[in-house]
Amino acid sequence: MRLTTEPAADVPMEAEIGGDGKLSRGAVAWSIFEGGRDPYVILMTIYIFMPYVSATMVGDPVRGQGLIAQFQQYAGWIVMATAPFLGASVDKLGPRKGWLALVVTGMVPLIASLWLAKPDLSGLSIIATMSIAMLVNVLFAYSEVLHNSLLVRAAGLGAAHKASGLALSLGNAASVVALAFTAWAFALPGKVAWSFVPAAPLFGLNPATHEPERVVAILSAIALVLGSIPLFLFTPDAPRSGVSIPRAFADGAKDLWGMLKTVGRYRDAVIYLGSRMLFVDGMNGVLFFSGVLAAGVMKWGPLELLTQGIVLSIVAVFGGFVGRWLDERVGPKNALKIEIFMTMLSLGAILGMRPDRILYLWAYDPSAHAPLWNGPVFTTLPNLVFLLLGFTNAIFITGQYASARTALTRLTPPSQTGAFFGVFALSGVATAWLAPTLVNFGTGVTKTQQGGFATIILLLGLGLAGLFFVRGGGRGETSSD
Repeated sequence: MRLTTEPAADVPMEAEIGGDGKLSRGAVAWSIFEGGRDPYVILMTIYIFMPYVSATMVGDPVRGQGLIAQFQQYAGWIVMATAPFLGASVDKLGPRKGWLALVVTGMVPLIASLWLAKPDLSGLSIIATMSIAMLVNVLFAYSEVLHNSLLVRAAGLGAAHKASGLALSLGNAASVVALAFTAWAFALPGKVAWSFVPAAPLFGLNPATHEPERVVAILSAIALVLGSIPLFLFTPDAPRSGVSIPRAFADGAKDLWGMLKTVGRYRDAVIYLGSRMLFVDGMNGVLFFSGVLAAGVMKWGPLELLTQGIVLSIVAVFGGFVGRWLDERVGPKNALKIEIFMTMLSLGAILGMRPDRILYLWAYDPSAHAPLWNGPVFTTLPNLVFLLLGFTNAIFITGQYASARTALTRLTPPSQTGAFFGVFALSGVATAWLAPTLVNFGTGVTKTQQGGFATIILLLGLGLAGLFFVRGGGRGETSSD
C-alpha cells in the first residue's frame, strides 16, 4: 500500500500547451520516475527499514516508535516551512530538471548510506541514521513538487490525466515488485523449502547482521536511479524564464499569499480544507507507522511485513473503486465521512490486538492452538485478524484520497479552481508534522506504542467533526461563483 502526499502546489501552465491527448515518450518517462521513487516509501519508511530501526537498532519498540515520530516531526516542520514556497515559485524558476537532478543526486547516496545502519551501531549511530532518513524525507517532498511541475510539459493538458494515472499505476506496481523481490531474494530463503525460492539469501547476505533488512536501502537507491534516467533523457523541460532565483521566490511568496486570500473568501471550502489538513495527516500517519506498530506489538519480522505490504498493496486497488462508488451513492462529502469513520473503527480494533489477545477481550494462547496453516507467516488467529483489519485501512484510506479531490470540486467555484487546488495541495504538507508530533507525544506519555497510535484516532476524529460544518459537497452538487 502506497503512502501518498500531495505536491506543494499546482503549477499554472499556459493554455496553449494542449498536446494531442496521446502519451508521448516524454510523458511515459515522466510516469516512470514515480515508479522509481515509490519503492523508497514502501521498503524504507513503512514495511522494512523503519521497523528494523525501531525493533533492532533501538531495541525497544516503544522508544523506537517515539524516536521515529520525533524525526518525522522535524522533517514535517522543514517541509511545511519550505515546500510551499518552492511549489509557488517553481514555474518562475524556468527549467526545473536541473533542480530535480540536484535533489535526486542528493537522495541517492543518502539512501544508499543507510545500508551502514548496522544492528551493533558500528556503522551509523541511531541519531545519524534518523538524521539521514529525515533529510531524505525532506528531499523526497521537494522531488514531488518538481516532478509534478513537469507534468503538463511532459504530457500536455490533453494527456496529463493519462500520465498521472500511469504514474500511480507504475508506482503501485513497482512497490509490489520491490516487496515481492525482497521477500523472494532475502526474507524467504532459509525459512521455506519451496523449489522456486533460493536456499539462502542472495549475494551471501547474512541474516545474523540483518543484512536482508538493510539491503533495501541499496535497492531503493538503485530503483530511484533507474526511474530517473528516462525522465532526464526524454521529458521536456520548461524554457528559461529570465527571472533570477531570489526574484522567483519573492514573486512565488506573493502568489502564495494571493492564493490564500482568494480561498479565504469561501467559508465552506475553508472549513473543508482545514478539516482535510487534519484527516489526511491522520491517514498518512496510519500508513507511516503501521509497520513499526506491527513489528513492535505483533512481533512481526521482515517476512510478515513484506507479505503484509504485498497483500495490502493489492487490496488498496479496490479502494479507488469503493471511493468512486460511495461518491456516486452518497456524495463525496458523505463518502469521506464513511471512509474516515471506518478507518477510525479499524484503527481502534488494531490497537486491541496482541499476539496473545484479539480485540482487547479475547485471550488467545498460541501454544494451545494448532497453526492455521502450514506456512511461513500468519499461522495464528491474532496475526490473521491483524492482517484482515489492515484490509479496511487499505480500502478506505485509498478511497479517501479519491473522495477528497472530488469533494473540493463540489465546493469551489469553477473560475477559482486553480487557487483552490493549489491550497488543497499545500494543505497536504502544512500539517505533515502533526501526526508524528502526536504519536511522539502519545508514545512518551503512555510508554506504549498503542498509546502513541491512539492519538491518530483523535486527529481523524477532529477532521471528521469538521466535515459536519461544511455545507454542500453532496451527491450531484456543484458550486458556482
